[in-house]
Amino acid sequence: MKMKRELRSNFAIGSPRWATRRTMWRALGITDEEMKRPKIAIVNSSSNLAICFSHLDDIAKKMKEAIYAAGGLAFEVRTSAPSDFITVVGGHGGYIQGGRDLITNDIEAQVEGAYLDGMICLASCDKTVPGQIMAAARLNIPTLVFACGYQPAGKYRGKHMDIEDVFAQAGHYAAGRITLEELTEMTEVAIQGPGVCPGLGTANSTHMMTEALGLALPGSTPLLANSRKMWDAVRTAGERIVQMVWDDMKPRDILSPESFANAVMLMLSAGCSINTVKHLQAIATEAELDVDVFGLFDKYGPKIPLLTAVRPNGEHTIEELEAAGGAQALMKQLESLMFRDAKTLTGQTLGEVLQNVKVADEEIIRPLDRALAYRPAIVMVKGSLAPGYGIIKLAVANDRPMKFTGPAIIYQSGEEAMEGLKKGEIKAGMVAVVRGLGPKTTPGMGQASNFIFALDGAGLTGKVAVVTDGLLSGLVNKTLLVGEISPEAMDGTPLALVENGDLITIDVEQRIVDLEVSEDVLAERRKHAQDFRRKERGWLSIYQSCVSPLNKGAVLVDVDKK
Repeated sequence: MKMKRELRSNFAIGSPRWATRRTMWRALGITDEEMKRPKIAIVNSSSNLAICFSHLDDIAKKMKEAIYAAGGLAFEVRTSAPSDFITVVGGHGGYIQGGRDLITNDIEAQVEGAYLDGMICLASCDKTVPGQIMAAARLNIPTLVFACGYQPAGKYRGKHMDIEDVFAQAGHYAAGRITLEELTEMTEVAIQGPGVCPGLGTANSTHMMTEALGLALPGSTPLLANSRKMWDAVRTAGERIVQMVWDDMKPRDILSPESFANAVMLMLSAGCSINTVKHLQAIATEAELDVDVFGLFDKYGPKIPLLTAVRPNGEHTIEELEAAGGAQALMKQLESLMFRDAKTLTGQTLGEVLQNVKVADEEIIRPLDRALAYRPAIVMVKGSLAPGYGIIKLAVANDRPMKFTGPAIIYQSGEEAMEGLKKGEIKAGMVAVVRGLGPKTTPGMGQASNFIFALDGAGLTGKVAVVTDGLLSGLVNKTLLVGEISPEAMDGTPLALVENGDLITIDVEQRIVDLEVSEDVLAERRKHAQDFRRKERGWLSIYQSCVSPLNKGAVLVDVDKK
């Protein structure tokens, strides 16, 4: 351990701050000697509402012991814990994306309010990871993000079955293609233990993203929840965070334009969740870095080949990805393209971390010269319909049309689109426009995924296209889908001006999404543009009044600065 330094959490003996802290902490059984230790927050985004968080309390207990053994003093603090499959119901789904920024502010209030020296963040479901890293970047105190692992999946009639499969099959049930008994049986077997969804959805994507940024232990993502490897990592993490405090190694010492570029390359190489785009942008904003993450995805998309095909992008499992070496092995295959001098929380550069890494299975994690595909896995598109950006996700075995022109059919919510589908309004050749789901409009972003799965259940996969400003949580499908369009549909933006029958053109290869309507016509429509914002109270109202645009990361900013 390096020479100790003065800690910000220690106040002058005899001062009011010292006296009141000592009174509170002595009542908790903490000794005077222990009060001199580095005081480290264990940020526990735990909840009994969802299985993805159900093991975090046990991890927090072991982490506390590990920190104490390493010479630190741990304090467990709690935050909000949004789950895509549970807390999506209220507020038109706005509490999911809105929950990310609530986590950031929860952490600020407790950790900065108490003036602690560092923190370990227990990362689990989708929004906990970026919310925690955003707080780390904002507070800039020594931070380690600990990915708490994925859940073991089950089998249904001899075939792999996880919660994403259940989500998709619910759309098939709605279309009458499976029975209620079959769907119910799937729900019984899909989850076999705690942890996040076992695929390259948003949770595992953000876990791996964190390692690429340099804020997670090397080789710790993805990993099976409650595995021996995870518990070993708990001990290592407890030791490391104490040393990081003594070294005063802070997130802004690690986060750099190069580390963001590395994270983008990793996301592209695995076809990760498109949610990582806005989350990385939000982290860069909180770190006060001048990094255009959307531009990085646009720049590196054509250059980074697809090296692995994990569900839902392909047929390999997350277990196979972990066994092949996980994020670290993927970065080893990408090493010649990555910024090897980027720093990591180990004190080593990325190049030094990767020096002795071996890829255990080059069929699961391919080398650059034998990639699965040499086209972008995540395609950033622009055009008259999306002057900011829209995002298209491509799977490995992509047989959808790469160019599509069709008449628009307009829906103002995911629920309305579902009803239109049931009524038979959506026909082959149409472009379904599902709008009013953006960060400001919903507020907090509404889910469009249910509708996409329902299209598949209705047999319209590949026969229609979809554009939306809504949230698509790690979704991959065979419908040509442009998601998270910005600017969103409010206050006269292009998406708000589309009318039924307008022609929309999507060209993946040219990276274009255009509304084939003259500017004169749009100017006239703009005079009578609808304000799509929902009127809310409470947290969502605060979020709506402060949130920045998607291509700025949808972070909360002072109203006066908007």
